[in-house]
Amino acid sequence: MAASCIVHFPLITTPRSQFSASRGQFRCSSAANSNAMDSGKVKFMEFPYASAPTKKLMVELFSSVEEQLGSSLHPSCTLAPDVQYFGNPTDTAHASLHIRSGLPSSQIDFVLGSWIHCQLPSGGALNITSLSAYLTPSTDAPHFLLELIQSSPTSLVLILDLTPRKDLILYPDYLNRYYEDTQLDRHRQRLQMLPEVRPYISPSLYIRAVVSPTAIVVTIDTGATESKTIEQIIEDDVSPIAKDLLRFWIESCACCGRDVDASERAYLAQRDRIIKKTTIDVDLSSSFPRLFGQEIADRAVNALKEYYFK
Repeated sequence: MAASCIVHFPLITTPRSQFSASRGQFRCSSAANSNAMDSGKVKFMEFPYASAPTKKLMVELFSSVEEQLGSSLHPSCTLAPDVQYFGNPTDTAHASLHIRSGLPSSQIDFVLGSWIHCQLPSGGALNITSLSAYLTPSTDAPHFLLELIQSSPTSLVLILDLTPRKDLILYPDYLNRYYEDTQLDRHRQRLQMLPEVRPYISPSLYIRAVVSPTAIVVTIDTGATESKTIEQIIEDDVSPIAKDLLRFWIESCACCGRDVDASERAYLAQRDRIIKKTTIDVDLSSSFPRLFGQEIADRAVNALKEYYFK
């Protein structure tokens, strides 16, 4: 997969890619708008352009979040209906965004699921499915990130990580607590034993600095082999790892984060803000207009800013 075809949403970006405020701001009071929001969730959960194993995985992951963390989340997505699902005027790009924001008493900031489909000028299509979860500065536990970026039937880029929120050199206990003692690196090692898997090196040095040492950032390519298809690898290898990592994040990060003092909270808030700002400025604000046109892009990006910078 050529790097110039990759749009990493919501965290990872590459050069020339083709691709909260108040938590009640976008809440609808009328029955019609409520029905539209329910329709938006249905559209999101369809994952219409994803392969069957990818759809199954994403539905299971998002369902796990809702089942295990539902009491800590706002009961519904508070994005406007025209941000939950949108496309460009030429019908060559479509996207769905679904956000569940955390309640004020929760350590969860928000959970964001998305899928993006874009027809490529060279033929074929780029399909991105992602699930990310951000915690508040009341805990220093890592965030969660999963992205599947596919631009051909035989290859994709997988990004799966618990993204650290502290400098791992300055805070070795943090490295031990979340990455070393937990043996999270076994997941990366397992995947990279497959002949179809090789490391993906982002051209962005900034991105390489953001992910953890145990991050899974790989290309899966079955074009030169006949042993396994992409779909089989997602079902047999990627899915168990992703579900196990999400389970660990829910149990050990979202529900068991460490309390931090005021100075640490300020540090965490500043660090999170820088990463979120980079996501918006470098990735979404450049790629969305090319995919959807300026007006639609502005509407979606401005809505996301309400959550990223609240």
